[in-house]
Amino acid sequence: MWHVHGSWTTSFVQGGHPCLLPVTPDRGPDGRGRAATWDWPGTAVEIAPERLRDEHVDVVVAQRPHELELAERWLGRRPGRDVPAVYVEHNTPKGDVPGTRHPLADRRDLRIVHVTHFNDLFWDCGSTPTTVIEHGVVDPGYRYTGDLARAGVVVNEPLRRWRVTGTDLLPGFAEAAPLDLFGMGVAGTAATLGVPPDRLAAHDDLPQERMHTELARRRAYLHPIRWTSLGLSLIEAMLLGLPVVVLATTEAVEAVPADAGVVSTRLPVLRRALRDLVADPDRARETGAAARAAALHRYPLSRFLDDWNRLLQEVAR
Repeated sequence: MWHVHGSWTTSFVQGGHPCLLPVTPDRGPDGRGRAATWDWPGTAVEIAPERLRDEHVDVVVAQRPHELELAERWLGRRPGRDVPAVYVEHNTPKGDVPGTRHPLADRRDLRIVHVTHFNDLFWDCGSTPTTVIEHGVVDPGYRYTGDLARAGVVVNEPLRRWRVTGTDLLPGFAEAAPLDLFGMGVAGTAATLGVPPDRLAAHDDLPQERMHTELARRRAYLHPIRWTSLGLSLIEAMLLGLPVVVLATTEAVEAVPADAGVVSTRLPVLRRALRDLVADPDRARETGAAARAAALHRYPLSRFLDDWNRLLQEVAR
């Protein structure tokens, strides 16, 4: 398998299975190896591509279409025919939604594993068998202090992804409450949007442990993303104990119960909710406690690993 999505892979490698992670000299997208800033067990093993032909592999876990060709070239075995394979679909469909055909549609030799029921509903996978294994998250622990009357936001590459991540919505939210934006490539966002730095401060690419600690100091969490299957940052914020204000899009409506925050497609409702939570520490703390309880119930690591272990055993047979 490849190190593609750091938070998801952090959960997956906790399952006790030896996971072979290709590593190339440049540690580029097809050879990142182990994560540098996440806590991964010793069963996550880096391996040079040229050594893979000599390795016994039970299952190929692909997450991008071209990885199937890479696996065939590096293993000398065809995924789905010579070695069992599953394909994890992390993303919502692009293009002609809801008619988007999955790039691996009509592949009876594979299994597509969707990370949300929304993905399973909207991707047209044809005759390819599908399964849903919802996220399970390594619990960062309850850290909420809420001592800063500001809202935290986690978005990677907000300037490139723009409307997908709701970057264009941030000025309106910054009027309701000052924002702290965390993630990769967030520097320069305030200047691009024309928002004063005291209303939108950027914290670029912090290590996950430090980001969690800093996020928990904020009074509330804002999730402005329009089009994602379900951002793991939302679940992590809930586990930290933050109350959440969330766009009611894709799977978020299933993840956030009424007592854990406010979920809506109406921007005035969301702005008012953010303003009220930041202004009311007691309500924010109570709502955040409910958010943590909800995330622990629905997205525990143990359930995620059990689901994956069952599927891997089935596919390997």
